[in-house]
Amino acid sequence: MAASPINSIFPKASRLVYGCMGLGGGWDNSPVNQEHLNQAHAAIDAALDIGINYFDHADIYTMGKAEQVFGQVLAQRPELRDQIILQTKCAIRFGDDQWCGRYDWSADYIRHSTEASLKRLQSDSIEMMMLHRPDPLAELDEVAEVLQALKDSGKVQQFGVSNMSGTQLAYLQSALSFPLVANQLEMSLSKLDWLNHNIAVNDQQALGHSFTAGTLEYCAMNKVQIQAWGSLSRGLFSGADLSNASQAQRDTAQLVRQYAEQHSSSTEAIVLAWLIRHPAGIQPVIGSVNVDRIRACADATKVQLSREQWYQLYVTSRGQALP
Repeated sequence: MAASPINSIFPKASRLVYGCMGLGGGWDNSPVNQEHLNQAHAAIDAALDIGINYFDHADIYTMGKAEQVFGQVLAQRPELRDQIILQTKCAIRFGDDQWCGRYDWSADYIRHSTEASLKRLQSDSIEMMMLHRPDPLAELDEVAEVLQALKDSGKVQQFGVSNMSGTQLAYLQSALSFPLVANQLEMSLSKLDWLNHNIAVNDQQALGHSFTAGTLEYCAMNKVQIQAWGSLSRGLFSGADLSNASQAQRDTAQLVRQYAEQHSSSTEAIVLAWLIRHPAGIQPVIGSVNVDRIRACADATKVQLSREQWYQLYVTSRGQALP
């Protein structure tokens, strides 16, 4: 299993991340209630039970309620704060009656979002803040100044990004005096552009892939931790209804079940182990609020897929032979 770059920053960081996007109820303005709080306690405990100490948020998750309910858990159990790593994101602004949805890397918005997240999380500081999506109107000097101020104040220890290419990372990094240490991307057995663009160089199969060439390589060369959101493919290969699935997806789900039996593990563990097997040191993010599914991920770091098994899963999920 390839080493995880994040451990050079946070030595005790778990290889798996618990994604808190589902906490706090629906994506509306309804208040957090006791049921939501109980759900958060249960999900956090299930993650801790399988060794996860890294928790991923964003200011937009369930309209801020994911951070809010997590903060309530920490207020009730303050001893947890020293045991965990907190990560959140900012820069996505939802549309309203006046303006469309947009991205915002202005200094005022980054500062406001960070302070609002800290308040909801009931924490004086967070270990990692990510810029959620690229803002075409970003002024790098302005961004660099506010990030440096947040770092100097102790409110944020490290910064990363989400959904950005290697070229975009390099451009942002050129304005900063400290390293960007993580990049969160959608990566899974059902989202394969990050692999397909590489193996299809100089071939027609390269056409149509959305992933920007060189991103994995940039992250590897600059010790940027790659995190994989959507890593479980919404359960597509670990128990979801396959009535509307493609043949490739059905075949992949069957293969995942076969390997789970061979390795005496869960299907969730096989899906995650496939990501972990890649030498980029990928850190999968688990987004389920179902405690049984969270616990089913426990063996992901223990399963050792062979080179042949890894390729068999890849090619089967592609539904197309390699070039």
